[in-house]
Amino acid sequence: MDLHDMSLPNLDENHFQIPKPASFSLAGPEHKPRFLLLYGSLRDRSFSRLVIEECARLLIHMGGEVRIFNPSGLPLPDDADDQHPKVNELRELVVWSEGQVWCSPERHGSITGIMKTQIDWVPLSMGAVRPTQGKTLAVMQVEGGSQSFNAVNQLRVLGRWMRMITIPNQSSVAKAFMEFDDNNRMKPSGYYNRIVDVMEELMKFTLLTRHNSAYLVDRYSERVESAEALMQRVNQRSI
Repeated sequence: MDLHDMSLPNLDENHFQIPKPASFSLAGPEHKPRFLLLYGSLRDRSFSRLVIEECARLLIHMGGEVRIFNPSGLPLPDDADDQHPKVNELRELVVWSEGQVWCSPERHGSITGIMKTQIDWVPLSMGAVRPTQGKTLAVMQVEGGSQSFNAVNQLRVLGRWMRMITIPNQSSVAKAFMEFDDNNRMKPSGYYNRIVDVMEELMKFTLLTRHNSAYLVDRYSERVESAEALMQRVNQRSI
């Protein structure tokens, strides 16, 4: 490739920044890493919840602070206003968190409506705050039958849409009803080992990025466009 013309006539140099190592903060927050965990079933013996509980134990063991959201009582999107107590609880936890774990059962080859409802209640922007942007995310699923990856693939799409740092590793637990004992604890298996892998990786990415998340998602296009112009563009009506 031979580039004779190296000029960038469309680039606004006033807002262009060259990424440099010195721009990253080396000193992280002193508080424990904060994780919000979501599951996608309301059954009395919900295997997505049991997986989330195993994740919580691991994250706490690694020094994290964990909150598990119970979706029972959360209304359907637009079936209540955003002042509903469960909606407020969920949004406050999302803002509080620095990393998240989403685990959905696969139902009809997809994530459950319960899982999607939780995500749908979290807006991309709350005033000047983007509650999920730059936060880490691990995705998991459970199946009643053979292993698949439909739910985790969909959760990855949602995580990217929510501007989250979705880690490479993931977990998919096939025939989940066979993987837990009578005390609702996960049996030793390759599936359990994979969950440990995912939680380790989530903790590593969270420790690496939580104090640099604002810098990592700082965008040239948004620096160029003023906040007022951005608001006008987002709110303009289609003709």
